[in-house]
Amino acid sequence: MTKQLKIGLAATLLPAAFLLAMPAMATEPNAERFQLERSGDHFIRLDKQTGAMSICQDQAGNLVCRMAADERTAYDDELDRLSDRVAKLEKTVTTTSDSHLPDDAEIDRTLGIMQKFMRGFMGMAKEFQNEEPDTKPQPQKT
Repeated sequence: MTKQLKIGLAATLLPAAFLLAMPAMATEPNAERFQLERSGDHFIRLDKQTGAMSICQDQAGNLVCRMAADERTAYDDELDRLSDRVAKLEKTVTTTSDSHLPDDAEIDRTLGIMQKFMRGFMGMAKEFQNEEPDTKPQPQKT
């Protein structure tokens, strides 16, 4: 093999090998996130970020993990609670979908209150504008 052919082959294979290894590196979990401890014939996996514990077993060379029983119960209870809450909220939305729009009398009353408020506010603003400015010299504070 000539030197140029070897260089060309290396220049082609090295980037290809790097690109093929990228998906494996991208899916590799954070090694410091989980802690495994042997317990009899299985392992206990602790997620250091969430505190969740899983029971793992070696099945045909693969480590298969499942949630611990007490966590599974808590998870199911929370799921049931949230499902009930969603059902109640959906029921509330369907019963209140017949929205009550104000009639003309309510709108006129509201506008009257707003006009009264704005007139009072503008009257106070005019009073402040009409006040004589304080002509006394201010003391020097510097």
